[in-house]
Amino acid sequence: MTELNHTRAIRHNKLLELSYQILQTGNAREFLTRYPDFVEQVVPSDFILLFDALIRQDIEIQKLIILSNKVFNIFYQTLLSYNRIEPPAGTLLWAIEKNNQAMNELLDEIRPAFRLFLHEPANKTLRSNLQLLLNKLQLYTRIYTIKENVIFPAIEKVWPEFRCVQLMWAFHDEIRSRIQEAIGTLSSDSIDFVRFNRLIGDIFFYMKTIQFRDERILFPEIIATLEPKMMEGWLSEGLALGLPYFIPDIPSPPKPEYRAEPSPDLADLGTGKLTLEQIRLIFNHLPVDITYVDEKDEVRYFSTPPRRIFPRTVGIIGRNVKNCHPPDSVHIVEKIIESFRNGEKDKASFWIHMRGELIFIQYFAVRDEEGKYRGIIEVTQEISEIKSLEGEKRLLDW
Repeated sequence: MTELNHTRAIRHNKLLELSYQILQTGNAREFLTRYPDFVEQVVPSDFILLFDALIRQDIEIQKLIILSNKVFNIFYQTLLSYNRIEPPAGTLLWAIEKNNQAMNELLDEIRPAFRLFLHEPANKTLRSNLQLLLNKLQLYTRIYTIKENVIFPAIEKVWPEFRCVQLMWAFHDEIRSRIQEAIGTLSSDSIDFVRFNRLIGDIFFYMKTIQFRDERILFPEIIATLEPKMMEGWLSEGLALGLPYFIPDIPSPPKPEYRAEPSPDLADLGTGKLTLEQIRLIFNHLPVDITYVDEKDEVRYFSTPPRRIFPRTVGIIGRNVKNCHPPDSVHIVEKIIESFRNGEKDKASFWIHMRGELIFIQYFAVRDEEGKYRGIIEVTQEISEIKSLEGEKRLLDW
């Protein structure tokens, strides 16, 4: 072990000791008394290693959220003063930081609007203005979608200690749910102001917390460890998913046109023969989202209909399906996969309300002619129109 790695291992073990003490006692007073100089010795990448190790130990994600807040509170000043690497202009990380600036400006608008509303809760104009600002803030969660679908898959392919992103994803979901609840609260006739005040406080704290961890830990480490060529397509993928406020004046490259190689051979599907292009066109014109995960639990394909319900990027190809889901639902994903793999079940169905739509999500086990498990197909569709159908409409009525 080199001296550098030895020093890093010492810091890692001390951070683990500090974390265990916080988990057991709720504070780190004893540790900080014994090691008063340690706070200034850490470097940002130490925390990537720390939370990867803690997540490997299957500690409940909500406990890790609380723990991380206490840990970063201790090391906040050290991380703030660390000389970080700035994202180069024209990159996705640079564009995200520009959007972070706009997000902070919006939070600065929300703060006085919130106080005015608390002072005059019966004032419909103040309520409407606050709701408008929160709706605008909700747009920022597109950044989290971009991180989850563009940045996280790339990290998983390069970093052995990538599991810290699972903790970030959990924070993303906490922010999403709180913003949605706050917006819904303003539409209600009866408001629990104690709860509402807590919601707004949590939104401010969590959003600024994730911004700090992105800009002081995650992004600099990405720039330091990933090849620039690997990040070349990130900005165009981010633009495709939709940046919320600041959109770089960089033309999005045209979507590459797929052309099947001319071949006398057709794919024999048993009930007909099709070219690769015909197969692609059929999948992309079905009124559903399709994602295929193979028997090794790796994402192998997703369709690209005109309007996808859940965003996908090519970065997820080859990604373990467990890393494609928020930490809170991973155990359900594992349970479904295992029930399909052992032949206990062949289908799982769920439906959720999202953005005013009714989304129907189904998972189907894929088996070959001999019954051997070959993976899972996820099929998602918006079914509000289907659910509202009554009577009948015949072909001749068209």
